[in-house]
Amino acid sequence: GRAEEILRVGGAINKPEIITRVQPVYTEAARRARIQGVVIVETIIDKQGNVTNVRVLKALPMGLDNAAVEAVKKWKFKPADLNGRPVNVYFVLTVNFTLQ
Repeated sequence: GRAEEILRVGGAINKPEIITRVQPVYTEAARRARIQGVVIVETIIDKQGNVTNVRVLKALPMGLDNAAVEAVKKWKFKPADLNGRPVNVYFVLTVNFTLQ
């Protein structure tokens, strides 16, 4: 069969909702350099609410983009749906890095 279609949220497609958010782990280098900000990633969230693909759109230095990717892969969602049927969607997520 053909590859599963991946849709864009909007119109009749309801966006996925976060159930579990895992905080990213600061790298030691980034902590010492006091780097803060956001990493923005585009993901594919499948019909089970799992994050499958993660592509960095806006990175931070010193390994924080990798830390964001590793964290986002563990997030769980209520999947997007179209007419009550779960669908695979592209979805952009923002991961905040804030030093306490």
